[in-house]
Amino acid sequence: MKRKIFYILLALCPFAAQAQDRYIESDVVPLAEKRGFNFETRAGDFTLKPFVLVQTSAKLNYYDDEGLDLADQDNIANSGFEVGNALLGFAGKAFGKLTFNLTLNAAQSGDAMLQQAWFEYNVRDELRLRAGKFKTPFAQAYLVTLGQTLFPSLPLSLTTPVNIPYSLNSVNPNFATGFDLGVQLHGLLRNRWEYRVGVFNGTGVGVNAARKTMSDDLGIPSLLYAARLAWTPKGAATTHQGSPTDLRNDKWLVALSASYNVEANWQASNDLRVGLEFSRLKNRWYFGAEAYYLNMKFVRRQNIAPLYQFVGGYVHGGYFATERIQLALRYDLCDRNSLRTAGYLNAPAVGFNYFIAGYNLRLQAMYQYLGKWGHTDQTERDNDDMGLAQHSAQVMLQFSF
Repeated sequence: MKRKIFYILLALCPFAAQAQDRYIESDVVPLAEKRGFNFETRAGDFTLKPFVLVQTSAKLNYYDDEGLDLADQDNIANSGFEVGNALLGFAGKAFGKLTFNLTLNAAQSGDAMLQQAWFEYNVRDELRLRAGKFKTPFAQAYLVTLGQTLFPSLPLSLTTPVNIPYSLNSVNPNFATGFDLGVQLHGLLRNRWEYRVGVFNGTGVGVNAARKTMSDDLGIPSLLYAARLAWTPKGAATTHQGSPTDLRNDKWLVALSASYNVEANWQASNDLRVGLEFSRLKNRWYFGAEAYYLNMKFVRRQNIAPLYQFVGGYVHGGYFATERIQLALRYDLCDRNSLRTAGYLNAPAVGFNYFIAGYNLRLQAMYQYLGKWGHTDQTERDNDDMGLAQHSAQVMLQFSF
């Protein structure tokens, strides 16, 4: 009788431990071959993988004198401790063809707390349809797995708003598009060509509602239209920038991406972005480079005729000096004030990564200096880096499972 009851309870139990499925991805935490736990129904038609990522940092930022309050010139600001990300998520597979992801970021507020929420229909490796909130197909610095980047901070050229000589009731754009709501077709062709084509709101991670209109200038919906094509001659590229568990690999990638953010006339501009990227993983070495271009055209209602064009990019590399210690260098270049005005910002940085074996802990440290060159006068130099730290140091401890 006891044995019969045991088998009945076993049949009713909905989940059992199961190995990681290669289609289950989080886009923010590496799941493949990661220790932890996941569950699968006895029939094998449903798999669930919970994950967590916490990043806590100590920061020190020193600002030069321009732009400071003359009565209280405090050069040290935006310093101290912070929790940059506190992610709790669930990724999984259902019915053999559907994958899904839900990720909450407790370190954010408002709509940005919902970092990701999407499901995907996998027709085959060559054709997959994703809908919801996820990463837009632009900039390798964003597309790489969040928990496996060379540096704890993204390149300055990607995240810094541009400078324009007008006061508008709109946020100045930057190169990055990040997380957004939309739909996307993507796949891997012949194990060498990866493509992504999507349409998004263009409002970023901080908006979960449908608030877009039609463009009076172009007569099409005011959305973000994006595409990316990558060539991976040695098979699907890795989603990390060096890992102690992947020191015997040889992969490289060349990709071209473009997006057009169409705005309605009550907003500021129609923004065309184009990016070119390259990355190479060779055993203990990792090297990557990106260049991007932004064409900012004001809508007719703004009554501002000229186009503003911006360029930026970076190169970075890392090397595992030991199986647990990775050293990193980065050089970042940003034309923040447009090609119409002389002068560039450049931000060299050094980094150190230490992987604490057996505990899913990672220690990252970096120092970055912000330099300026090529400006026509001192006023232009002072205005170009307004709001940016001249010296930045960060130490981050990360835990994930």
